[in-house]
Amino acid sequence: MNDYTAQKISQWKNYAKLDPLLKKELESLSPEALEDAFYEDLAFGTGGLRGIIGVGTNRMNIYIVRKTTLGFYQYLEEHYPDLKRKGVVISYDCRHFSQTFARAASEVLASRGVRVYLFSDLRPTPELSFAIRHLKAAGGIMITASHNPPIYNGYKVYDHEGCQLIPEFADEVIAKVNEITDPFAIEVVPFEQLVASGMISLIDKTVDEVFLARVSQVPMHFNVEVNNKQNIKIVFTPLHGTASVHMVKLLETHGFKVIPVQEQMIPDPNFSTVVSPNPEEASAFALAIRLGEEVDADYLIATDPDADRMGIAVKTKNGYQLLTGNQTGAIMLYFLAQYKTRKKKGVVFNTIVTSNLASRIAEHFDLRLAQTLTGFKFIGTEAKRLEKTDEEFFFGFEESYGYVIEDFVRDKDALQSTLALCYMASFYKEQGKTLLDVLNEIYEKFGYYLEDVHNITLIGYEGKKRIDAIMRYFQEARFEEFAGKKIAIMEDYDKGVRYQEGNENPLTLPQSLVVKNIFDDGGWFVLRPSGTEPKLKIYIAIVGKTISDAKSFIDKLKQEIISIIERI
Repeated sequence: MNDYTAQKISQWKNYAKLDPLLKKELESLSPEALEDAFYEDLAFGTGGLRGIIGVGTNRMNIYIVRKTTLGFYQYLEEHYPDLKRKGVVISYDCRHFSQTFARAASEVLASRGVRVYLFSDLRPTPELSFAIRHLKAAGGIMITASHNPPIYNGYKVYDHEGCQLIPEFADEVIAKVNEITDPFAIEVVPFEQLVASGMISLIDKTVDEVFLARVSQVPMHFNVEVNNKQNIKIVFTPLHGTASVHMVKLLETHGFKVIPVQEQMIPDPNFSTVVSPNPEEASAFALAIRLGEEVDADYLIATDPDADRMGIAVKTKNGYQLLTGNQTGAIMLYFLAQYKTRKKKGVVFNTIVTSNLASRIAEHFDLRLAQTLTGFKFIGTEAKRLEKTDEEFFFGFEESYGYVIEDFVRDKDALQSTLALCYMASFYKEQGKTLLDVLNEIYEKFGYYLEDVHNITLIGYEGKKRIDAIMRYFQEARFEEFAGKKIAIMEDYDKGVRYQEGNENPLTLPQSLVVKNIFDDGGWFVLRPSGTEPKLKIYIAIVGKTISDAKSFIDKLKQEIISIIERI
């Protein structure tokens, strides 16, 4: 244990007014657990702060929330001269201590004269993004750990455009936070007093109504008639999260037949009915599948706890088939490219770990595809740059189940994407097709693009060191072939260099610890540490002559990558 870690531990142990629950935990920790809780300060990743709830500087707790909020306040004060008048919007999800953390953040800001617009109960992340622009606020805070396990919570920060801060600005916040050496010295006025004085305003229904009205306009921009929305039956689950507030009513208002998974409509910080509250995981659909079979549903839809991600399963003769984020994104893009109204040249955004299939579809329909680093904040920032140009935002999506069709929300939005997808499903049902039929039509037209994501969990300080060693190995290796296929290009986003045929050329995207190897047929694999969990993520995207051909090569490639990693 180094001196700095020991100094932080001593500071927390000597603070007489430490929260009783945190004090009890601090006294019970083993030396190893103590070091893990303090060896580093919780830092911003691709989804803001994300950490295990508990005592320490490497954990989510009220003191870290106060310290981070004070740093965010100092950042906002420098960038927005009228900060106190414009204010900040704050929302939160169903997780342990989410309301406590939201109120703690509100107290820090309002105690310094900043007007706070606070939702009094849980609300989706996309509504927070919308509310910032609707209320003309200087920024926003969302307390959520998205799809992480129950032991996690997190803290996302947004700019005045409702977009999460990109690294350039997040680094400024981090620098401010790191200058605060004593989190226990941050003074605040009690929450109830700030509400009574009007410094904290509870906004709820005034924003709900406007937000839902705007979401409802999305399918109005499709140049198709959907005459019988009762022709499909939808089972929906919010996986205990924030979509329980709006989704069923939204879909029913549009005329869809929705059967909710009642056990999972209840906000539950323990996510008691699922192994993981992540619609990317097939296990998250277990209760939806059971209900779907009972009611003979055409589609199962699940959203994550903060309602920015959406997953879908389609009824087949052999049960329900879960679509990947890439597949759902391809189906949505294929429909939108044909039927969504355009006033200017449309731009489609995805990330460097998203399937190449999108580029084929975009090119075919005269749309421009632009790629960003992983994280929807980059897509939101690029969408903002299109304003007052001869191009317009058309569609944005990530492989990790995040989609946005209209950028009145500058983050992933499960509400508008779910509503739009239901319109698409009903439209195709009138033609005698399922969304799976449409996907196969896309494959036949553009090629059999298949993807896979493999996660390697490496926890704590030792895990972080191992991830660093693995990434260094793949940065330094110059593979000429992999799994029997020639490597044409290697891109190192940490160094900002593309290596091709012995030449080095600069990459234009911001610095990020990502390594991408691209095969000569356009397929690729990527290694990237997760910005939200203690994991190393391996992304694979392959195009084959047939589905079985693509699957076979993915299995071979994944086996070879894992074999190398195990030797490092």
